[in-house]
Parts: sequence; structure tokens; C-alpha cells
Amino acid sequence: MAVTIREVAIEAGVSTSTVSKVLNHWSSISPETCARVQEAIEKLHYTPNARAVSFARGTTKNIIFLSSLQKEEAYHNPHMFDILCGVRKKLSSQGYTLMLEDVPEDSSRSDYLKELVSSRIADGILIHGSSNIPGMAKILLETNFPHIYIGHPGPGSRICWIDTNNGLAGQFAAQHMLECHYEKVAFIAESAANHISMQRLNGFLGGMYEYGYRIPDNYIRHTDASREDAYRQTKELLDLKEPPRAIICENNALALGTSKALSEYGLKIPEEIAFLTFDSYPYSALIEPDPTIIDIDVYDLGVQAAVMLLRKLENPLLLVQSYTTLPVLRQGHSTCKIP
Repeated sequence: MAVTIREVAIEAGVSTSTVSKVLNHWSSISPETCARVQEAIEKLHYTPNARAVSFARGTTKNIIFLSSLQKEEAYHNPHMFDILCGVRKKLSSQGYTLMLEDVPEDSSRSDYLKELVSSRIADGILIHGSSNIPGMAKILLETNFPHIYIGHPGPGSRICWIDTNNGLAGQFAAQHMLECHYEKVAFIAESAANHISMQRLNGFLGGMYEYGYRIPDNYIRHTDASREDAYRQTKELLDLKEPPRAIICENNALALGTSKALSEYGLKIPEEIAFLTFDSYPYSALIEPDPTIIDIDVYDLGVQAAVMLLRKLENPLLLVQSYTTLPVLRQGHSTCKIP
């Protein structure tokens, strides 16, 4: 495996930007530091690639994608890879390379972002919402480094961001339920601390309320995000004196638990009870009958994030703060219109 510029920096006890400056013969670097870097290069047999040599001279034609890449990340954050693929597709079509970087697990995340930005090994950075970096906005704004945050950073933020409208997805779910004539609808969500889950739940509640339907408090269930807890919560809903006619699961991992409970109760779907979930991947294909889904094309979200960053590179003063990629209803066999 090829030695990286970061490994050279660690060996020499300097930053990656210092290594780059030595490679590009900056006169501001002391002879002692240059000697340490050269010694590390020789020890590790580092061969600088074209990108490492050229980035300090101007454009690098390289973009950083920063995300959490811990073990089993694909299970906890299944959509990140689709987003990454969309980003790569758009950037490669414009002659850019993509550098995938992991955020540290410890408290040095802020320092790591500062180092990435100051090293100038890339023209810009895309930061996935899973990164969770303290002081991120301050670092990006003070350095004026071209960036797009994929997700919603919270109200009042001045950084550039792009996100899917999960509140609108919740409204789509409510609209479909009412079009099918389901009025008694329950919602199984993750914890109240989960931002996406609460957006979808609030969008659903708002959509139902707009048409005059108030969802009872005992129809709203929060879970620990496991299918086992969704299974338990579904059983509690079915045991109510007035059980719901339909159930919405905030994601398809929860839908696995709901589907199991409905099967154990011997209920016919959708004749006796209906259900709907969000997102096609990764578990929707395992559910029987195939569920009706409110889906968001996160691959396209990646494409749009890359498009916005390229625009930002052309116009550094551009402020990008927008929702993109509309939700789509994918009709399955778990809902149908009833008389």
C-alpha cells in the first residue's frame, strides 16, 4: 500500500501542509524542518504523486469527502455510500479526483479539520453529516475554504449546506395515507434526539393536521432504533383498545420489526392493517409483502452536492443553503385504497 503524505507528516512530527511546502521548495521552511521531512521521506520510501507536488502551486483538481468511516459504518449509515457514488460521478466528469477521509474517533476532530483545510491538499471539501465536528462552522468560515455540508447544520448556520427535505417526506406519507382513506395512523420513530426521525414525524403530523386529523399521543412511538424495539412497540399498538388501521415506520430497519409483529398477529396486509416505510435500502427487499415506500434518491443528493461545490469554486462568495431531491412514493402491496 502506498505511503501517504499524512504518514510522512506523522513520522517527521509536522503537519501535512509543511510536508507539501518542503516538496514544493518553500523558502519559509527552516533547514532543520526540511531535513526532518526529507529523512522521513527516505525512511518511508515515499514517492510524491502529481497531486501532492502540485497542490501548493494552485488548483489541485482534488476534492475531500470527509465522513465517519468506523467499523460497521455501512450498517449505521447505509446511505452514505450512495451519496459518495453520486459525488464521485459528478466530480470525475469534470476532471476532479476525490479523496475520502475519515474523522478521528477522539477529541481531535476540530484539529484534524483545521489541518485538512490549511494543508491545501484539495480545492474544496464535502462534509457528510455523520462527521460531527465541534467548531466546524467557525473553521470553515474563518478560512473561507470552499465547502458543502451534506445535511442540515441547524438553524442560523452561515455555512453552505445541502440536504433532503425529510419534513416533506413525512407530509408525503400523510398524504398517501389519507388518499387511501386511512385516518387512524400510528407512527413508529427512532428517539426524539434523532434529527431525521423527528423531521419525518413532524412532517407527518403536520400533514395529517392540515386535513383536520390529530394523531393521538399513544399512536406515536419512539424506539431505541432497533427492530426488536419496533416489534415490541407494534405489539403494544395492536393491543390498544382502538388499534391503528395503518402504521408508518420511520425507516426500514424499524419496518422489519413491525412486519414481524403483524405476521405473528395473523393480520392480512393491507386488508386488515396497512403499513408504510421510508427508504428503499437496505432492508425493504426483505419485507413481505413488499412495502409501500417514501423514497429519496440519495445518489442524486451526492450529485447535487458536487454540483454546488463546483459552483462554489467558481464563485467563492456564493452562499448555498438549500433542500434538493424530492421524495418519491413507491407503491407496494402494504397499502391500498379502501372504500
